[in-house]
Amino acid sequence: MTKKVVLPPQEGKPSDVEEVKAASNYLRGTLAESMQDELTAGIPDWDNKLLKFHGSYLQDDRDQRVERERKKLEPAYQFMVRLRLPAGVATPKQWLKLDELADKYGNGSIRLTTRQTVQFHGILKWNMKKHLQELNSVLIDTIAACGDVNRNVMCNANPYQSKLHKEVSEYAAKISEHLLPRTKAYYEIWLDHEKVVDTQEEQEPIYGALYLPRKFKIGIAVPPANDVDVFSQDIGLIAIVENDELVGFNVAIGGGMGMTHGDTRTYPQLGRLIGFVTKDKIVDVCEKIMTVQRDYGNRSDRKQARFKYTIDRLGLENVKKEIEKRLGYEFEEVRDFHFEHTGDRYGWIKGEDGKYHFTLFIQNGRIRDFENYPLKTAIREIAEIHKGEFRFTGNQNLIIANVSPRAKKSIEKIIDKYKLTESENYSALRRNSIACVALPTCGLAMAESERYLPTLIQKIEPMLKEFGLYDEDIVIRMSGCPNGCSRAAMAEIGFIGKAPGKYNLHLGGSFQGTRLAKLYKENIGEEEILATLRPIFEHYAKERLEGEHFGDFVIRAGYVEAVTDGRDFHKQKSNV
Repeated sequence: MTKKVVLPPQEGKPSDVEEVKAASNYLRGTLAESMQDELTAGIPDWDNKLLKFHGSYLQDDRDQRVERERKKLEPAYQFMVRLRLPAGVATPKQWLKLDELADKYGNGSIRLTTRQTVQFHGILKWNMKKHLQELNSVLIDTIAACGDVNRNVMCNANPYQSKLHKEVSEYAAKISEHLLPRTKAYYEIWLDHEKVVDTQEEQEPIYGALYLPRKFKIGIAVPPANDVDVFSQDIGLIAIVENDELVGFNVAIGGGMGMTHGDTRTYPQLGRLIGFVTKDKIVDVCEKIMTVQRDYGNRSDRKQARFKYTIDRLGLENVKKEIEKRLGYEFEEVRDFHFEHTGDRYGWIKGEDGKYHFTLFIQNGRIRDFENYPLKTAIREIAEIHKGEFRFTGNQNLIIANVSPRAKKSIEKIIDKYKLTESENYSALRRNSIACVALPTCGLAMAESERYLPTLIQKIEPMLKEFGLYDEDIVIRMSGCPNGCSRAAMAEIGFIGKAPGKYNLHLGGSFQGTRLAKLYKENIGEEEILATLRPIFEHYAKERLEGEHFGDFVIRAGYVEAVTDGRDFHKQKSNV
């Protein structure tokens, strides 16, 4: 029998979420009963906390809140469903099902996320079970896509290194599978599997009955590309290739973007390198690192519960020693690597195996049929003839992958028919942009993001043309709140929502994803944003060094100071 996980004693009263988990009977709670309650389109808060572990959140349409309150109606409740797609890979058959379900049960759109997966929005309570069952029919699940567990494992979407990408993708899938919760709750509630009669016999051999203190994220990067923002992950794995063979991974721990406005105890943090391990050990290494967080993460204050705070509280060396103790060996020295960019490379690329890959720019990850741009229809037509696969990138874009030379012409016809190469005419700033969903569906959003960033960029672009920067790659990101789903705190230009129409402007993240941005101006609206950026762009255009990226320039020019440790994120300029 599997040994039961017993957590070390902790100071402080367990948070309400810990109490919900403890009473949940391995994530069952009263979810099944709540989903059958026809008197409300919502579910109780305690069941919503458990629903996250099943890959979904209860949300409501915030655009309708005031009107519905006036009419004394409950909020316009709906559910977001997030898929578990390790390494962000889907077959054409699976894509066609996603396309169908977006119309059948969702709001008609598919949302590519910054964790290489897909979200559906607008699903009504009465359709949730049918939705998840239809996903299961094409071998897709949503287990652990949210909640206090290991989330979707990211992997570099590297279309020009086909053999290497395949191997690294397989490791992402192995890690994801190994770290999945073992409870049968998902299968019982959503897929009508036979219920476990005596759940006392049910065990979570890695997690234990309380799972993790907070969410946990793992990503794998293959240099020179860092499209997964590897240092934003709880565990960042950097593939080391020698003589064209994957030999192992450098391991970084303790990255994370979330924080709380006004609480300087919270901050974004970069993962810190602790060593190298050979590839055959990496699944076990991820498990042992995660169990350290399981045992020592803060279960009393959720704002201090992420792994980054555990490391900063206990000390990096102490955490490293504890990991090595559990492994039974020491890490090897970090091996050399070099990152060049975090962005995607658009258009056709020929892989080393002779197959082609087309990277399609998807603005903010939203796929639907727009006016004069039927994007969803175009991708559906491609899926109907495509024999390869679809890959989702950490930048919310889509790769039509593994296209044979013979099939390339047919797919090119559809690309031309629907003008899917129009992004070639976009500014480089727009092609390097990321925005989270924010309003109207995200309950945490303080300001617009996905619906506003394209408009803001449109107003910035004339300046870029004026100063000869239209084709200059600059990473710009916007988050509607400080939780940081768009990783705005690592952008060269980052906006973090503070209130409706107001944002904190951060500058100085690195183009390679190795540095945090620093607060430059607080709580500013559009007029001040444009007035602030204009002279900086002009200065950059006139005085940048050859090959110098915008984030590096604003540091060299003294606009902000470099931040490579999140504990310096809130410090005043003279004190960093």
